[in-house]
Formats: sequence, C-alpha cells, structure tokens
Amino acid sequence: MDAQRITTKERLAIPRQVMPAQAPMVRIHNFQEVHLGYTPELAIQEALRCIQCKDPVCIKGCPVNIKIDQFIKMIAEGNFLGAAKKIKEDNVLPAICGRVCPQEDQCEKMCILTKKHESVAIGNLERFAGDYERETGKVDLPSVKPSTGKKVAVIGSGPAGLSCANDLIQLGHAVTVFEALHELGGVLVYGIPEFRLPKTIVKAEIEGLKQLGVKFVTNAVAGRSITVDELLKEEGFDAVFVGVGAGLPWFMGIPGENLLGVYSANEFLTRVNLMKSYQFPDNDTPVFNCKGKNVAVFGGGNTALDAVRTAKRLGAEHAYIVYRRSEAEMPARLEELHHAQKEGIEFMLLMNPVEFIGNGEQWLTGVKCIRMELGEPDDSGRRKPIPIPDSEFTLSIDMAIISIGNGSNPLIKQTTPDIKVSKRDTIVVDINTMATSKDNVYAGGDIVTGGATVILAMGAGRTAAAAINEKLMGSGADNEHHK
Repeated sequence: MDAQRITTKERLAIPRQVMPAQAPMVRIHNFQEVHLGYTPELAIQEALRCIQCKDPVCIKGCPVNIKIDQFIKMIAEGNFLGAAKKIKEDNVLPAICGRVCPQEDQCEKMCILTKKHESVAIGNLERFAGDYERETGKVDLPSVKPSTGKKVAVIGSGPAGLSCANDLIQLGHAVTVFEALHELGGVLVYGIPEFRLPKTIVKAEIEGLKQLGVKFVTNAVAGRSITVDELLKEEGFDAVFVGVGAGLPWFMGIPGENLLGVYSANEFLTRVNLMKSYQFPDNDTPVFNCKGKNVAVFGGGNTALDAVRTAKRLGAEHAYIVYRRSEAEMPARLEELHHAQKEGIEFMLLMNPVEFIGNGEQWLTGVKCIRMELGEPDDSGRRKPIPIPDSEFTLSIDMAIISIGNGSNPLIKQTTPDIKVSKRDTIVVDINTMATSKDNVYAGGDIVTGGATVILAMGAGRTAAAAINEKLMGSGADNEHHK
C-alpha cells in the first residue's frame, strides 16, 4: 500500500502485526531473545495502521515525549534511518526501550485505536527502528556544541545516568560517568536477562556515547572509592548527577531465610548476567546448579518472572512462582506473564511463605506456605491477601529466590548526609529540576522514585540535564532540544 494514498478505513482494516518469536519449548533451552523482531515488511504494515491523528495523544503517554506520529510515518514510508533519528531526538535508547518499556501502560494505552481496535504496536516499531540503525551500521551521531569548559560527574551508568550524560555532552559539557560494577549499563546489564535484552544492544548504545566524548570509569563505588563531596571539591566537577538506582534487596523476615540456597533476585540475576551463566556450559560460574532441581521465586513482578524464567533455562525441573495474590493482581507485564506460562512456569497463587526449612548442613530443602484469600483493597488498590487458618503445607524446593522489591542504595545517604532523603531512603528532589537539597547535586531514576521503569528514569535524566545546563550557563542557556 502507498502510505500517502491509503485511506483511514483501509488503515483500520489492517490487523496488528504479530512479532515472530522462538517457540516456547525451543527457547527454554537457550538464552537467545524470545522475540525475533519485525521484518521491514511487517514494520511498514504495522506503521500503516497509524491513522496520523491531528492530536497524537500517544505522545502524552510517553515520559520523554517521543514524536511518535512522526517516526511511525517515516517507517510507513520506508525511511527507517530517518525514523531512528527522529526517536533519538528524545530517547537515546530506542532499541532498549522498545524491548523493556511497558508501552501497554504508557503510549499504547493512549492510542486512539484502543477505543474500537488494538493499539498501534508503538514499542515494536521503536525497537525495529533502533535495531535497523544498529544492524546497518549507519548510526547517525548528533552534533556536539563547542566546549563550555564545565565538568559534570554522573554516578551510575543505568538509564537515568546515560540519558543525562547524552544530553550534557551534546550541550558542550565534559561528562564522566562513574559505574560501581565492572560492566557498564547498570540495571540494563545486571538486572534484565539476555533473553529479554541482549547485552550487545546495551554495549552498542554506550559505544555511541563514548564516540560523542563521554568518559566512563568502572569499578568506582560512589560513597566508597569516591564521594559526592570529593567529586565537587577535589576533582573539580561543577555538578553531580546521582543515578545509582535502587539495588538494595528486600527480604521477607521469615525463619530460615539465611539458609544456603536462598538468594535475592538481584544477586541471582547479577551472577547470571555479569558472570555469564547464560553461556552455559562454556562458563562455569558460581550460581547454584539449577539442573533437575526445584526452584521457587517469591513475588509477582517483572523481576520475579525474569528470575524464574532464567532458572528454567538453567535446567530447573520445576520452576515455581509463589505469589500471595491472584494472577489479576500481579504487577508484571501481561506479555511477560504469557511468555512464562507458555514456557512451563508453574504458578502457585494465593500462597505465602512462612518458613524456609533446611537440613543439618544448613541447605534449603523446602518452604512452608500458607494459603491466602483476598479481602478488601489496600493502599495499592489491590485486594489485600488474608491467611486462611490451618491451611499450611510444605513445598519441596532446592533453591529460593526472593523478589519482593528493592530499597535505595544506602551509600550516598551514609557519606553525603546533607542530601535530604525520604522515609523510604529515596533522595528528595524538586521534580521540575531533579535538584537535591545539596547545591549543584541532582538525582533521578530509581534512587528517587523507588523501582520504576527504564523510560521514567531516562525522563528524569533528561530533566536533570536541562536544569544542570541552565545552572551552569545561566538562565539564557540553550535548552531548545529538551522542549
């Protein structure tokens, strides 16, 4: 179809294009990506479904306000590189966000087609454009303004830090990113499995920032090897952006949680991702052997599903999700939930652990659970789980993974007491500028919001970059490309 001449009626008659994927019983034996991506033909077909509204409300659903209608129009016309360039005016990580952002609750939820049809697959099209640019090798680097002579330190190389660094380097400031781990990318590399976000994609995006002139320092633990005050007073940085995430795992506080074989989801996924357990059997890494074992993951979010699907791929005979509410209350993305169900993950819903059981050598052998029923909604809006008396039972397991959320990185609070924090230990900021209580220090991402999405963290990084630029250059600073 000709993108210029197609009528609205013809657009509406095109069904939403399904992205090809590995078969479930094939993919549980590898760590390759589940979804295989759109072909150019499928991408054009999907893009033609967009009716090019006069008021594209989908943009309002995007935390960084990508010009969705414009990039989709370019894809429909076959201008794939132009589409990638258009997205990157607002989002420097299209191939990443196209994979891991909850579009169904953001841009696609706002799509006008949802009133009578399925929304345009905005996330799939964003992924296609990002992949096409990378795979053709025709990555278009933005221009960088002349040097301002100002230096900015960015702590953390996750999505908030990367987007902040990207904007600041383009505005002419010297930017150095400090990362605590030996690999760059933050939660994008240690927290998300290879089958959902390949490491090569994250590395390619970071390589683009290096080419723009961003410096990266690894194995630099903020609050330990270097503090915020040292960066400002001794290293000569004019401003600091803190994007250290929320990587302190919460535990349940039940007996037996210190038994061997009990992990936090953070620890389990970090070992698998950064120690390359996903390249088994080539890499012999210190992750408890899942082969032929019973593994239970406690929680119902995306991280819980990432962990249980990883355990399945590492050879677990039974991989359980134990969750105290019903499927309807699970906060995980529906797509990830469906993937897990097709892969043979066993869901034990309306159940809550009360005690881990071990043997004489302190190894985990089982978990005692109690059955639950749902009462009235609590503060989260979800119905509150209530224990059913005398309903306890024991589940035989060899490994437990706790995935009930994370607290804030404590090192900044401990070493920079003049940065104000909330009762939850998140950093308090002015949401219009991301400025903290400490002069010339800004923060964004999960360290401010608690665990949230990649695109929200990126939006915070961009907001901070605009405010830092204005502070360093005066109120007349050029923030044109932030608007």
